[in-house]
Amino acid sequence: MTDDPQQPLRVTHCPVNIAGIPWENVQALRRHGIDARLVVFERGTLHHEADWSLDRRGPLPVKLAQQFAAFARLAPTTDIFHFYFGLTLVPKSIQFPLLRALRKKSVFHYLGSDIRGKTPEQLAFGKRADAEIVGSYDAIRWVPEAHVIPPGLDLQPFTPIPPSDTPRPLVVHAPSNRDKKGTRFVIEACERLNVELDIVEGVPHEEARDRYRRADIVVDQLNAGWHGVFALESMAFGKPVVTYLKPDVVERSAEGYGIRIPIVPATKETLVDALRPLVDQPALRRELGAASRAYVEQVHDIDRVADRLVDLYRSL
Repeated sequence: MTDDPQQPLRVTHCPVNIAGIPWENVQALRRHGIDARLVVFERGTLHHEADWSLDRRGPLPVKLAQQFAAFARLAPTTDIFHFYFGLTLVPKSIQFPLLRALRKKSVFHYLGSDIRGKTPEQLAFGKRADAEIVGSYDAIRWVPEAHVIPPGLDLQPFTPIPPSDTPRPLVVHAPSNRDKKGTRFVIEACERLNVELDIVEGVPHEEARDRYRRADIVVDQLNAGWHGVFALESMAFGKPVVTYLKPDVVERSAEGYGIRIPIVPATKETLVDALRPLVDQPALRRELGAASRAYVEQVHDIDRVADRLVDLYRSL
């Protein structure tokens, strides 16, 4: 921590910008008076935002040299290193002794696939940080000691657009991985219903968002058991979302957040039955879309999330 109470808390987020979550956090933290920055190894294809990209090149020893140089430059002006996806700026075996020697605090922020299905032994490295964060009450079963801080969205760009009254609604599905998201079952279900299907993949994030805006119904995934950022962005646009939700996580989330998630639950086997009422009833689409927007405002507004991050930082 900084010894000067007049100096803003200085936090470096690194070293990736997966799903744009780190960048959203940094922007909101700045609005809350935190001196925050995002430093990445390389700029992502879909989420290229960062304050500084190392643009690593060459063989591993050269890349490591770039990473150590970056840490040496950042350490004097950083109070807390906020790491994402189980990654650190330099190898963990060296990173944490350096942080202790320099009296710097650290946070590990997990984003889902980095912890899902892993053993406690595989995730033991996280306890070397001063705090751990997961984004849902589904993920906390992998890291029981973690703080639950949901992913945040800057809602300003998301003007709600109610679903249309068309008798042939547009279903939007945006798989990052078709097998993991159950895309085959989405296609099969839509072939049995009077709908159009738009599969959004491999396009820049802004183009993807434009296609989400046009949706009447959104299908997220059928395997993971909880929703991702795609579902949140769709809900922010006021769209009804269908996805696979674990019932126990729905209950735990309702208790933790004080509001029940309005997503329509479905499995591979029940997807057609889950979609049919939304296809047949435009009023139901609009009702669930409005509830979706209200839920995102209460749980995932980035400024509320930033408040929780600041409280965590101050507690370290």
